[in-house]
Amino acid sequence: MIWPRSLILVGCGKMGGALLRGWLAGGLPASALAVVDPAPAVDIVELAKAKGFPLSPTPGMKPEVLALAVKPQMLDAAAPSVRAFANEETLVVSIIAGKKIADLQSRFPMARAFVRAMPNTPAAVGRGVTAAAANAATSPRQKAIAATLLSAVGLFDWLPDESLIDAVTALSGSGPAYVFALVEALAEAGVALGLPPALAMRFARGVVEGAGELLTREPGAPAAELRRNVTSPGGTTAAALAVLQGQDGLADLMAKAVAAAHKRAGELAG
Repeated sequence: MIWPRSLILVGCGKMGGALLRGWLAGGLPASALAVVDPAPAVDIVELAKAKGFPLSPTPGMKPEVLALAVKPQMLDAAAPSVRAFANEETLVVSIIAGKKIADLQSRFPMARAFVRAMPNTPAAVGRGVTAAAANAATSPRQKAIAATLLSAVGLFDWLPDESLIDAVTALSGSGPAYVFALVEALAEAGVALGLPPALAMRFARGVVEGAGELLTREPGAPAAELRRNVTSPGGTTAAALAVLQGQDGLADLMAKAVAAAHKRAGELAG
């Protein structure tokens, strides 16, 4: 792990705040950190006071990393006020959805090294899934720093090409919503069979939480193997899977859903 000597975080909303907490918990010294946010949430203000990092960087500061976590529609407004913090030695790390490295280069012309990342919302509890792509000017040290920062909130891996970011967005960026939709559907199915709604929802949530824990505790086991372990030939689970794995079943439906998300990600990225 290589932490940056200095870092400015621009934007401290839900995802920026999740990253900030992950960095501090992981070992980034508060003395190396500064935050830029025009209206920081109360909890961020309290965290800044408790940890001792500033909410306004020193003018003229040239951080080793400039991390961008603003909303996509706010980039044009934010860039002019923080552009001066970046120079040719600065690594710009962006988690801004839909903004390509080329978009960042045009707004931060003095910087050379750029990393574009796509995390997801479980980063807020340290269980995020993040993929990133770096441009050719990013040095091995800068890639190691980016990996340290992005793995502080969960699973992380590099992509061989930036063009795969849209696929990651469709799979894991939007993925938590698919799981939540599954919980809703499972609970509704239970209610249709006569279970009280509160009980059906509690059990549906418990099923997903428990299945996720099994995946965590047996990381080397393929999901298909775990599925087979639950499925007795001719039993109730097998009857349900015959529907889920049949024509127009879960695999086809998920493929269509992820493809739709991928198409929309490309449209938003321009």
